[in-house]
Amino acid sequence: MTYNLADEYDLQRGDARWELLKRRKAMVDLTEKTVRTGRQNSYVHLIIAALAMETGNTIEYVKQVYFKKHCNEDIFHRVKIDPILGMQPYWRSSKDISKEEMSLAIDRFRIWASQEGYYLPSPDDKRLLESIEYKMGQQRQYL
Repeated sequence: MTYNLADEYDLQRGDARWELLKRRKAMVDLTEKTVRTGRQNSYVHLIIAALAMETGNTIEYVKQVYFKKHCNEDIFHRVKIDPILGMQPYWRSSKDISKEEMSLAIDRFRIWASQEGYYLPSPDDKRLLESIEYKMGQQRQYL
């Protein structure tokens, strides 16, 4: 379960859950989640779409091949141990990475794209981002 400890209601629910698990002497895993912002999600989607339109690839291809595998393999590539097959590689979903990891991934992607001759706008370049969004609407069937 996920609890936002900045929210009083969630804090109380989390405390109650913690007390129950302590009484049961349960094994628990506590992890802190840093949630990406909606703005960050929208931005990365737009710059991936921009490169897709520039290169003639689909958004999914650009995301998987350029963004994850080529520019950010250390962030997205993982290996898990399957009880039958042994070590099995897999690619993390972007929803499972932190805000900081996503910022690093975006920076690397933009730098790589510029080295390949493609300009991807910064998050502050509102006009270009609006233009990309408009073009995405026009070319949605191809992306």
